[in-house]
Amino acid sequence: MVTREQLHHMIDCLPESVLEASRQAFLDFIHKEDPVLYSLITAPEDDEPETEEERAAVEEVYRDLQEGKGYWVSHEEVVRRHLELP
Repeated sequence: MVTREQLHHMIDCLPESVLEASRQAFLDFIHKEDPVLYSLITAPEDDEPETEEERAAVEEVYRDLQEGKGYWVSHEEVVRRHLELP
């Protein structure tokens, strides 16, 4: 079984001439295996400045987490919840 470190090393060894084809092969694989991850990976970068309201909302979430009022949900759990059939 390959480890992440081994896979990273293999990618680092790829010649420049095959990087784009490798990227496309990776995206094709992810698109089939995990459409949510594919959407996140290929989403355009948010280049709009953060608003004061957004900044305050993020601070409130972190405060709530520190006070024990919230909880983290893993990516796997979100995917599982959204892919469950009704």
